[in-house]
This record gives sequence, structure tokens and C-alpha cells, in this order.
Amino acid sequence: MRIIDLHCDTILRLMGDKDKLVLKQNKFQVDIEKLKQGNSLAQFFALYVDLNEERDPMETCLEMLDKFYLELDKNHESIALARNYDEISKNDEEGRISALLTIEEGGVLKGELSHLRNLYRLGVRLITLTWNYPNEIGYPNALEDCQHKGLTRFGEELVTEMNTLGMIIDVSHLSDQGFYDVARISSKPFVASHSNARHVMHHTRNLTDDMIRVLANKGGIMGINFEKLFLGNDPVSKVDNMIRHIEHIRNVGGIEVISIGTDFDGISPGWEIPHIGEMDKLVKGLEDHGFHQDEIEKICYKNTLRVIKEVMR
Repeated sequence: MRIIDLHCDTILRLMGDKDKLVLKQNKFQVDIEKLKQGNSLAQFFALYVDLNEERDPMETCLEMLDKFYLELDKNHESIALARNYDEISKNDEEGRISALLTIEEGGVLKGELSHLRNLYRLGVRLITLTWNYPNEIGYPNALEDCQHKGLTRFGEELVTEMNTLGMIIDVSHLSDQGFYDVARISSKPFVASHSNARHVMHHTRNLTDDMIRVLANKGGIMGINFEKLFLGNDPVSKVDNMIRHIEHIRNVGGIEVISIGTDFDGISPGWEIPHIGEMDKLVKGLEDHGFHQDEIEKICYKNTLRVIKEVMR
């Protein structure tokens, strides 16, 4: 089964010792060897920036971007940048995994659309609008007093400009009201790259049933997050809990809204699926729970490909 994963924090892990840690093979949950083992078609790599750091967020982002490209250059025979559907297809024909570049923290833009356009030129094709702090775009759902606050004026302009450029808008971490603002403004499908169902596990990082229906009606997708705290109350991230979320989401929004967003290298320890190379465990679990092959294909990669084809340019 081919796999497309909407979110991992592996580049952040590599920055822990950027001169020694590499993408080809490492101790983390995503590397090229594990991607090959897992039959990955494409992996979204997030450049996560913490706004609490004293350093300028754009400088941090660009340093991570440099590491990303250095790793692609060193491993060009196995993995290559993809900026749209056609480039994913071309990479696959050439036997290469596609690497898609994202930013997790819209505060990197510092309220300037020019920064957005320049990052687009550098290959970024998805932006997670907020992390867990307010920024120039909007507010995080992690803060209770922010959940009913929507997009700022700049945030609304950003959504429109991302539609125009062909960039995917990601509402994971965004406030509940911000979600509805994106749904109102965006003319293109958007995503919750690594979020689960709030009805199954009540957590601010998960989507309500109404949000799931809205997302589905917009043609968007939500990536099942492997973080145990978003899945259930077990001490490990269990496949059965993932499938509970998937079954619920299917019942609420349909199979077309479900995708994979592991959050590998950003989730807490304790996993039944320890890394991207063992995604067959999820596939087998879905088969054991009566999911048809075409449904599993949609979850694992086809739904994400559809959104990429419709949005990215």
C-alpha cells in the first residue's frame, strides 16, 4: 500500500545536531530507509518554529529550509522535492519518494504577504496557520480564551493569497472560530493535517463532528494523528484507537475526508506503530475491521493526492 503522510517533525529533530544527523538513516521515526520500507509515495516535512525563541522566526525557518535542501541534494537518487501533483507523479516514475515542504507556525511570515510569496518560491506548499501561540494570522485552540477568536484581517488576506498561489491551508492547531473563518473564506479545499475526532477523544486539538462535516463539504481532508493523547486514554498510541477515530470520521464526513498525518518525530513516546516503515500495521488493522481495499487506498494516499491535484501549483 502506498502512503502519503501529511505531517512529520523530522527536520526539527535533525536540527538537534545538524552537522551529524541526516535524513538517509537516523534514530528517529522518519528517514529515507524507513520511507522505503513503508512504501511511501510522499512525505510532508514540516519546518516547525517556536515563537517563544528569542531568535527571529524567519531566520530559524530559513536555516531549517537549508538543512532540508542539503539532505535532498545528498539523497537525490532516492527522494526529491515535489511542489504539485505532476512532480509527485514524475518522481514516482523515476523511483523517487516525493518530499513536500511545509511550515508549522504561520507567525514565521511576520504579517507580510511578501514573505508568503517568497516561501512559495522556495518550495513551501502548505502552512499550518498557528501553533499554540497567537500570531498575526489568528489564535490557537490550545488556549481556552482564544477558541472563539477568529482570523485577523491579515489572516483573511492570507487565506485568499494562499488560494491564489496554490498553497494548502492547514487548520490543525487553529482556534475553532478560525476554522470556520477559513471554511467561509477559502475557495479551495483545506486540511487539518494532523487532527483527530473530538467526539471520540475530547481534546482541543481534535475536530468536532460539525467541523468534520464542513471540512468534507469543502473537499478537504484530516490526517489521523498518532499522538496517544489525541487518540484515547491508553499509555501507547494504539492502532485500534486510530481505527475508532477513522470509523467515526467515516460515519460523520465520509471516507473522502480521511487521510494520514502521523505527527511522527513530534509525538510523545509509546507507539504500536513505531515509525513510518511499519504503516502496514495500520493497513492490516483497517482490513481486519472490514474496510474495503478502495477505502484503505483513499485513507492512505488517494484522498491526499486529490487535494494536492486540486490545490497545489
